[in-house]
Amino acid sequence: MLTREFCAENMEHVPVAVAAGAARIELCDNLAVGGTTPSYGVIRAAVAFAREKSVDVMCMIRPRGGSFEHTPAEAVMMREDLIMAKSLGITGVVFGCLRGGRLDTELTSELIRLAHEDTPEAPGRVAVTFHMAFDALAPEDQLPVIDWLAARGVERILTHGGAAGTPIADNLDRLRAYVDRAAGRIIILPGGGITWENAEEVAAALGVSEVHGTKIVKVG
Repeated sequence: MLTREFCAENMEHVPVAVAAGAARIELCDNLAVGGTTPSYGVIRAAVAFAREKSVDVMCMIRPRGGSFEHTPAEAVMMREDLIMAKSLGITGVVFGCLRGGRLDTELTSELIRLAHEDTPEAPGRVAVTFHMAFDALAPEDQLPVIDWLAARGVERILTHGGAAGTPIADNLDRLRAYVDRAAGRIIILPGGGITWENAEEVAAALGVSEVHGTKIVKVG
């Protein structure tokens, strides 16, 4: 069965999306800039609603729009927001960190640790999705990054398979290469241009069981 992850800005469309068949919510704010961390109150409300419906909630951890390269001060914000979201009972977190156009291994490792390890500062374990910062990597870096993330237990990579705004159909070959490289070690979650109308077709073409988008279910 195809898992449809609905990208939600705040709580406005969450109830109708769940009613329409969304099995997981990616919760964020400011979709106009690609999504940022939602507020404490929004996360708490979404988790409370989703728990009653047996729906998962993935929380965006991103302090601002723009580039995926973060200052030391922003890195502190991301750590604190991740711990806050984890304390509210989210299923997982969504982030992506680059440095000089390449994967920021130091910050990424630290955020994975905070998400996965059951520690006094961040009790429990939640899943990790590395988001579309992946698509900003140079093509020659992407397959090795799949290996790096998989080796550290990251659960998913959210990717469009190409530049933002390009038709998803034009990116299927590249997405298949990601799926092949992942080889079941990490989930490749395609998103961007996937809707409730073409979701089944795209999933079948790629051999994936999860898809992502703001129109992944019919909400109106």
